Amino acid sequence: MSKRILVVEDQEDLRGVLRTLLTGSGYSVLEAVDGRDGISKVKSERPDLILMDIQMPVLDGYAATREIKADPELNPIPIVAVSSFAMRGDEEKARAAGCDHYVTKPYSPMQLLRLVRAILGDTP
Repeated sequence: MSKRILVVEDQEDLRGVLRTLLTGSGYSVLEAVDGRDGISKVKSERPDLILMDIQMPVLDGYAATREIKADPELNPIPIVAVSSFAMRGDEEKARAAGCDHYVTKPYSPMQLLRLVRAILGDTP
């Protein structure tokens, strides 16, 4: 069974890019369109990794990450913040919310894939 990655991203085109990259690399991809949807999918699907956008409607990535990390059963799931925020202090804010890693948009798809593989202990 392939490892499952939840992509929490409100923009369909960006979800599509990640879907193509990850499924092409052998991962199963789950998708959520905002933080609230993401929390629901984490609880029901228990993915191996979460790629979390920060700026989203309904519930932003910071709040969604805090809620996920507050649940002892969900806390071990690694969360990578994938954000267009690149100002000083943004990474620290994401890490304070509970994100384990931080990637800024635009990102190199291959660098992101290397990070995903490293987190999940997979080799290419």
